[in-house]
Amino acid sequence: MKGKQPFWLYAAVLLPLLVGVFAAASLKPYDRARFALSAAFLCVAAMTAVISVVLYRRSNLRYLATLSEEVTATERESLYLLPAPTVIISDDGMILWYNKYFFERILNGKELFGKSLETIVDIELEHLLRTGEETIQFYDRTYQVGVTSAKRAESALYTLCFTDVTDFVTLKETFENTRPCVLLILIDNYDDVLQDAKESEKAVVYAAIETMFEKFMENSTGLIRRLSSELFMAVVEEQHLQDIMRGKFKILDEARTIQVGERSSITLSVGVGHGGATLAESEQFAKQALDMALGRGGDQAAVKTENGFKFFGGVSKGVEKKSRAKTRIIANALQELINVADNVLIMGHRFGDLDSIGSATGLAGAIRKLGVDANVVVNREQVLANVLIDYAQEQAAGLFVDIPTALQRCNDRTLLIIVDTHNRDFIESVDLYQKAKTVVVIDHHRKSVNFIDNAVIFYHEPYASSASELVTELIQHFKLREQLPVLYAEALLAGIMLDTKNFVMRTGVRTFEAAAYLRKLGADTVQVKKFFSNSIETYQHRSMLVSAAEVYHGCAIAVAEQEVADISLIAPQAADDLLGITGVAASFVVFRKGGAVHISARSMGAMNVQVIMERLGGGGHQTMAATQLQDTTVAEAKEQLFAAIRED
Repeated sequence: MKGKQPFWLYAAVLLPLLVGVFAAASLKPYDRARFALSAAFLCVAAMTAVISVVLYRRSNLRYLATLSEEVTATERESLYLLPAPTVIISDDGMILWYNKYFFERILNGKELFGKSLETIVDIELEHLLRTGEETIQFYDRTYQVGVTSAKRAESALYTLCFTDVTDFVTLKETFENTRPCVLLILIDNYDDVLQDAKESEKAVVYAAIETMFEKFMENSTGLIRRLSSELFMAVVEEQHLQDIMRGKFKILDEARTIQVGERSSITLSVGVGHGGATLAESEQFAKQALDMALGRGGDQAAVKTENGFKFFGGVSKGVEKKSRAKTRIIANALQELINVADNVLIMGHRFGDLDSIGSATGLAGAIRKLGVDANVVVNREQVLANVLIDYAQEQAAGLFVDIPTALQRCNDRTLLIIVDTHNRDFIESVDLYQKAKTVVVIDHHRKSVNFIDNAVIFYHEPYASSASELVTELIQHFKLREQLPVLYAEALLAGIMLDTKNFVMRTGVRTFEAAAYLRKLGADTVQVKKFFSNSIETYQHRSMLVSAAEVYHGCAIAVAEQEVADISLIAPQAADDLLGITGVAASFVVFRKGGAVHISARSMGAMNVQVIMERLGGGGHQTMAATQLQDTTVAEAKEQLFAAIRED
């Protein structure tokens, strides 16, 4: 009806008006009677028009009032019968009104006016009112709750609508649980273990491996195929991968039970890729994860996640490689880079120890014998091998340079060699690393997530005892102009002795061969022992730390309450001493230095301290690791350490 007026309204207004007009038109001049009559008609027409409009407006208002009542009733009825549970609550969460479906599905037919909604449904009203939407679980159904508000004076009313999304959530879970995941499984020591085995022994090992993989896959809907003699690929659903992860990859322990001969056993490295947009992308993730597992020494599983990697296993030491072909290839490639460089700068990790400084010193000496200028970059204010540096400077002046000098000498044709670390967060100078165009990494620590990924040569062998051992093997393949001086041989031997605890820990055949080569060059073991000497004050502080230690879950933990001089040197020595306590599998020393809390960790191999330190943001090796905690107290750091130990 909008825009249209009734016919009677037009007639009531126009008819008297027309009569008046015709009467006025027929008037003669000075005919007063007819003039009065026409004026009367015009007045009547005007009054009729006014009365008609008033009556029409009243009729319209009466119609609109009736229509409003009908619409309001329809709205209430529609809201009450809306096929989604709906409730109106006050600003303090009390139920004021609800519709039929809320009464039936949420309240189960109980009248609960005036009750708090939070006592009926597990919902956080404050969070819901802030975000406007929340998903909740109610019995066996899932609801997406939306909210609208209406202000009333100083209070407010909120309407909550519960949309049942159970079918969608179920479909989503089914999709996610059945997503294919790729596992690449490598037998770490396949060739080395079976190289000298008899054919009958090989047949037994083959059968045991096949049986192990069949058992591994029997509880899943996946499949496994052999890609080569030592590499397998498995494809499983996400739900079965989660079961494998909850079981912490028991296949790693089962593989170690397969014996070859009297002492050798099989170990596996597993790379897992999941969550990729395509199956090919998940395979790429699996390759990256397998590389990470191998870089950490093998005998473990690495799972590629959104935030990096998650590791399982890693309780055995890295498998020592018998072949030296890789070392020879790396040595030749490194010498080519050295020969075309203007100069070479070598640096290790912060708070450089005898292995970091010793390997850098030995490599610098060999490079100088190739006729290329080489320097070791150190920060004398944060170094743990001052005795070695002072001894070397007496015989090779200018060998060591500080960071500002190194930055000045670095140009586009400078070769930067990083030793004893591959983590960009731990290197001596990040600025120098970023400035250098050509980078080489030589390290033996198990691979961490934040590794240097732009190295021209990444020589990483976690089976090695130390970086000094790797450098010693490399320089044996260098074409030196003359024999390496004794100074550099002693520096390398000091690094090997530090990381092996005088040839006790992580010592393989190649470790002794490297030490024999250095001894052949004239390295004096008595002089090397002097590099480990300490003052009487240092020894006293170390003894105090050891005597105050406590044992927690098989771990010896010592805390240095006060910061003392040389604490960075004292702490790792105290950690080594604590390993001599009966029943102690690992040791930790907590201390404060330079505004941060440091933790030095050691073990005999039964416990992987690298994994524990990684939980606190650090890293290292299976038997030697550390971390730094910022913005915390020593007591808080100790509690965090306890929590990390309990996770094992």
